[in-house]
Amino acid sequence: MFNCECFYWNRPIGFDYSSPEPQPFSFPSPLPKWPQGQGFATGRIHLGELEVFQVTECESVWSCMPLHEKAKGVTFYKPVGIPDGFYCLGHYCQPNDKPLRGFLLVAREAAASKTEAGCLDNSLIDLPALRKPVDYSLIWSTDSQYGCCGYFWLPNPPVGYKAMGMVVTSTPEEPEPEEVRCVRKDLTACCETYEVILSIDSTYSKFPFQVWSHRPCIRGMFARGVSVGTFYCGTYLSSEEKLDIACLKNLDPTLPAMPNLIQIHALIKHYGPTVFFHPDEEYMPSSVPWYFKNGALLYKEGKKKGVPIDCRGSNLPCGGENDGAFWMDLPFEDEAKNYLKKGNFESAEVYVHVKPMLGGTFTDIAMWVFCPFNGPATLKIGLVTMEMTKIGEHVGDWEHFTLRVNNFSGELWQVYFSQHWGGEWVDAFNLEFIEGNKPVVYSSKHGHASYPHAGTYLRGPLKLGIGVMDKCAQSKFIVDSSTKYQMIAAEYLGDGAIIEPFWLQYMREWGPTIVYSARIEADKIINLLPFLVRFSVENLFDLFPTELYGEEGPTGPKEKDNWFGDER
Repeated sequence: MFNCECFYWNRPIGFDYSSPEPQPFSFPSPLPKWPQGQGFATGRIHLGELEVFQVTECESVWSCMPLHEKAKGVTFYKPVGIPDGFYCLGHYCQPNDKPLRGFLLVAREAAASKTEAGCLDNSLIDLPALRKPVDYSLIWSTDSQYGCCGYFWLPNPPVGYKAMGMVVTSTPEEPEPEEVRCVRKDLTACCETYEVILSIDSTYSKFPFQVWSHRPCIRGMFARGVSVGTFYCGTYLSSEEKLDIACLKNLDPTLPAMPNLIQIHALIKHYGPTVFFHPDEEYMPSSVPWYFKNGALLYKEGKKKGVPIDCRGSNLPCGGENDGAFWMDLPFEDEAKNYLKKGNFESAEVYVHVKPMLGGTFTDIAMWVFCPFNGPATLKIGLVTMEMTKIGEHVGDWEHFTLRVNNFSGELWQVYFSQHWGGEWVDAFNLEFIEGNKPVVYSSKHGHASYPHAGTYLRGPLKLGIGVMDKCAQSKFIVDSSTKYQMIAAEYLGDGAIIEPFWLQYMREWGPTIVYSARIEADKIINLLPFLVRFSVENLFDLFPTELYGEEGPTGPKEKDNWFGDER
């Protein structure tokens, strides 16, 4: 987290200076001493030709609070306490209504030779990894006639180098070249704007101005882009615009900061969420072996009769792609079918996939939950709540949530909550914790979507009060993922470190291809509604994934885009 040492308030017209100073975030309980091994949680990470260090102290440079509705004050910081030999790459920015908990990386040249580090451009091999900018371009400033103001500068890198972030000053003098370093371009990756931090329109400025966080353009298990923690800003910025700054790139194929197997188990023991299922839930989770042992059937195209599945899934077709040739279904007999639908809470466990993210500077611990059946949806239209009879039902429901751990410190950084056809990242300071530093995950009634807090969530055109309702509440039905889990994959550990279960290699559908004509069911509902809301409700149904209508069964974890990629 950042420890704010200084805080300078400025008072240009159109801005308020009364926003409270952000306070540091701390976990409910102290972090443990992680088991030793490799470079995890050591504060420094080798990226090949560069070594980076995560700064934990900063001082504020400039703050502002735009005076328009719903605006959030922001503060711009520069790192302090930089270790000898390391250099600043840019400044940091965050809203004032959030705890101080960002990160900035500082860098130095590593001892490894350029050949060992992976320099692929012979024209650059004799150049140093870091160089001072030539000079700076002033991107934007507040009107100086109103006192101490903010000035935003873009470092202009030498030929063959890229800037990593912006620099902010409270005076109009151009920063010294010594302020930051630029990075040789073969050690960088392209980045894109992510979230708007500050937006100032022409009411308070001669030119509109926006400040964005940014992230690597390509993210996933095999991507090597590394977020620096800096920000990007500009007066005219479109989503397609190519940025003048870059991210770092990890060229060390060993990913030395990733946790080893012992450290993974320690992380899960410390941070493993407690999952609350709704007190009125009818369709509970189960383990996959329980589902197979108690009657799940495998069907093959052209065959009318399904065959029982081995408890380990060893008779499932493995590999290939979802070609529609195979699918699973419940038993034909009503008693056996209803028994399987209800799941088995005693056997329930989470299935853990661990993978590198953001060039191995973060670890994603994806936790998958299996439910034999997904119950019907609840539709809300204004003040009317309608329990669906079939819409939303499907066999074989896979849901997940993901812990993102900072490999510099071992801190839980964020949790991703998967929600039907979408989801959301939630920062650690916005989570509920119990039993120390274990977050709470709420599983919605029937649909098993994951949420950070109890309550009723509406997914759809919210302004019209139309959407699918997800109800979440605490109950006695809990799965403690810190103890009830099974590791199913961690590819970066190498062959044989984790034995993947047979059923994970099944790339087809976990539910039948066609169950009923859901569109007819939807049209029945739409035709009963007032004319003015029909269009919105129809569009809502069109947003549902096809398995929600029963037209296709859901696929397993390894078929999902986020298995190899980022969550969003």
